[in-house]
Amino acid sequence: MFLRVFAFLLLLLFCNSCDLVMGLDDSKIETLDTIIDFSSVDFSPSFPVCDSIITKQEKSACFRNTMHAKISSELQKHSFIIKEAVSETVFVHLLISANGTVVLDEIQSSENIQIQLPTLDSLLKISVRNLPKITPASKRGIPVVTKYSLPIEIQLKK
Repeated sequence: MFLRVFAFLLLLLFCNSCDLVMGLDDSKIETLDTIIDFSSVDFSPSFPVCDSIITKQEKSACFRNTMHAKISSELQKHSFIIKEAVSETVFVHLLISANGTVVLDEIQSSENIQIQLPTLDSLLKISVRNLPKITPASKRGIPVVTKYSLPIEIQLKK
């Protein structure tokens, strides 16, 4: 009986002492970076003219400026007939897919804009469709879908 108790205690000692024998030290264990911030990207979307820019802020500014310029140049090709002067901001929400295509997600405009400029929505859809292919945003080297909000100032005088 004594021998069985002694063998059982010896077995428990061996099972619990593995960490001591192996010499595991918490300072030698590397922690993996498993926390990913999905609200930001490593590299923002880019037009080919912005690819040569290195800094993240300048590249993002180049993308915004180029996007504004391309959409506004498309809209300026058209003439609008209005009943009263308009000075408002329209927000165009775009989805930029992981392969670089741009899709119009939503247009936020006031009721006044919708009444005075009923063709604005269709013109914006055409303008977005005519955008060149974009280098998509990336997170950890993987292309990701991003949402971009484009404010457009509408200032028309009668």
